[in-house]
Amino acid sequence: MADSGPAGGAALAAPAPGPGGGSTGPRVYFQSPPGAAGEGPGGADDDGPVRRQGKVTVKYDRKELRKRLNLEEWILEQLTRLYDCQEEEIPELEIDVDELLDMESDDTRAARVKELLVDCYKPTEAFISGLLDKIRGMQKLSTPQKK
Repeated sequence: MADSGPAGGAALAAPAPGPGGGSTGPRVYFQSPPGAAGEGPGGADDDGPVRRQGKVTVKYDRKELRKRLNLEEWILEQLTRLYDCQEEEIPELEIDVDELLDMESDDTRAARVKELLVDCYKPTEAFISGLLDKIRGMQKLSTPQKK
């Protein structure tokens, strides 16, 4: 998602130049809000809105987000099997992957997940070991710091 920039204007995406243009992706311009200097009546330019180039930053690694999404879908599928119900009927529980990644060992991670699944009547060992295998090597998705 793009910030609206310091002037608070809307972000507009312009297509990348054609072959030989030297750019690899779309450029983003920020439109100055109405009444800003250089635009409209009394401004330096009455021909239309002033557009200045802005920057777009990616907060998270797309590959890590895809891994997380796949993991969440797998968890939901496994929980519907464990609780023998539809997704909407799964008891309210939160498996926080970042919390698990912060833990020191697989034993403490397994104990935490087992604690969350205490009301499940089916065996949970296969789910827990599968989950631990899937999160091994994943990175925490920490909230990016604003500059």
